[in-house]
Amino acid sequence: MKTVKEVSRITGVSVRTLHHYDAIGLLKPTQVTEAGYRLYDDSALARMQSILLFRQLQFPLKEIKKILDSPVFDPMEALSQQVHLLEMQRDHLEQLISHAREIQRTGVYTMDFSKFDTTEIDRYTEEAKQKWGSTNAWREFEQKKATPQQTRENAEGIMDIFAQLGSLRDASPASGAAQALVAKLQAFITDHYYTCTKEILRSLGQMYIAGDSMTENIDKAGGPGTAQFAHEAIEVYCK
Repeated sequence: MKTVKEVSRITGVSVRTLHHYDAIGLLKPTQVTEAGYRLYDDSALARMQSILLFRQLQFPLKEIKKILDSPVFDPMEALSQQVHLLEMQRDHLEQLISHAREIQRTGVYTMDFSKFDTTEIDRYTEEAKQKWGSTNAWREFEQKKATPQQTRENAEGIMDIFAQLGSLRDASPASGAAQALVAKLQAFITDHYYTCTKEILRSLGQMYIAGDSMTENIDKAGGPGTAQFAHEAIEVYCK
């Protein structure tokens, strides 16, 4: 665990900015001590790296949060696309530098403005945004427009299912009872959030064991090891 000051030191992001990220739900601390100190684990730092890469690509904070919170967000796939975008920006910058040096060398301004064209970068960026943050599942979730009370009830409902899974965690995740609860979980997500395909359910199962606040909340609902048990049961169900 690292304190907010340590995270600030190693990332170059100010403490004030980290507090802001916490306030808007972009980067929540893994734990807040009784004294009020924010602590961040490796999962939080991994999310921080994704945030910094998106910021380097000039993505607004609201869009970054939407992308990272998408139920089907794949960090490694996103990283591959981020690398490609950064390479495109590097090549564009190198062309601009060469163009400026040529003007500096000759003292002649040309009427060639092609070096300033960012159409290809903009097109790829938009495609990436559509892939990252505008999935059908996310649009469906937004369209439901749940009230604050409904949101609380939905959260309580899903945690109740995890509590039931927790009561089975000493049994096999492939047992009929465990598999029935996974099916119940899938149906609950579909009814209250978005159409939960097996692909999405499996991605969620992987998120349950990420070691962040989600893992903590699931284990709190069903007892230590519930998140891992839910993940294993989902893996069986999806296969």
